[in-house]
Amino acid sequence: QVQLVESGGGSVQAGGSLRLSCAASGLPGSVYYDMGWFRQAPGKEREGIAAIVITGGTKYADSVQGRFTISRDGAKNTLYLQMNNLKPEDTGMYYCAARSASLWATPSLLNSVYTSWGQGTQVTVSS
Repeated sequence: QVQLVESGGGSVQAGGSLRLSCAASGLPGSVYYDMGWFRQAPGKEREGIAAIVITGGTKYADSVQGRFTISRDGAKNTLYLQMNNLKPEDTGMYYCAARSASLWATPSLLNSVYTSWGQGTQVTVSS
């Protein structure tokens, strides 16, 4: 089971930027993971916003396309989410998630396909 720890959240004004990190540990042997970023706004369900697979493919929710960038550093077992031009509606708890990788998998924003989750990091964007 992989352990995931998010960091980098905080409070920013609209138009600002943040970079979230997700450190993965406990990777068993040569198993690799496809990963994603999710967020949950107050009173709303958790939604997928960005995903990346081991072949490098990415997928973004329409709400963050062009503003957020997902990337990974395999050597450091770390996932990143660069968030630019932040808006108040980006406020929420941000989670990273992982699932066992497949060379045939496509990036997914569905909660149900991921098997490991971090505890989350809070992002607050003020107007």
